[in-house]
Amino acid sequence: MRFFFKKPKGDHKPLMVDSPKIPANSRKTSLMDNLLGLLRIRIKRGVNLAVRDVRSSDPYVVVKMGRQKLKTRVIKKDVNPEWNEDLTLSITDPNMPIKLTVYDHDTFSKDDKMGDAEFDIKTYIEALKMNLQGLPSGTIISRVMPSRHNCISEESCVVWRDDKVVQDLCLRLRNVECGEVEIQLQWIDLPGSKGL
Repeated sequence: MRFFFKKPKGDHKPLMVDSPKIPANSRKTSLMDNLLGLLRIRIKRGVNLAVRDVRSSDPYVVVKMGRQKLKTRVIKKDVNPEWNEDLTLSITDPNMPIKLTVYDHDTFSKDDKMGDAEFDIKTYIEALKMNLQGLPSGTIISRVMPSRHNCISEESCVVWRDDKVVQDLCLRLRNVECGEVEIQLQWIDLPGSKGL
């Protein structure tokens, strides 16, 4: 970029001055520079969720990771709802936990909380980094066992299925009298992203 200034009286030719160059490394990093890929979370169903209305509930699920927040549709009057809905998170830090919260939709008052669960994707990401081409579909890559330190209610397997790494999880909801949510994780590579 160039700026033009007039010289003092007597010479009418403009004086050209180059503006300082902005170094490339000082520009702000874009999301794509840090993006590893996308995580598709299929919210399959809720099992034996808590009753928050007279005889039932109108549940929906909210998934949060960092500043990202996504939610499913509301299923009316069902404590065993089937959402089968995909929510997609942008993953920049695979060590950040993902929080899932179930709410009961209320028309005239604040939505009631129906429990929450937290899970991490470290084991899943490790499996994604392996070279799995050529393995038979259905091969179990790794297992995550339920413990006091996670919300998993039964053994969860990371599986190579149809040339993709998937993980099914059954999450036991905390801070509530009962309920579980079944989800499935699947990775989406994004062209132009940093990748794993």
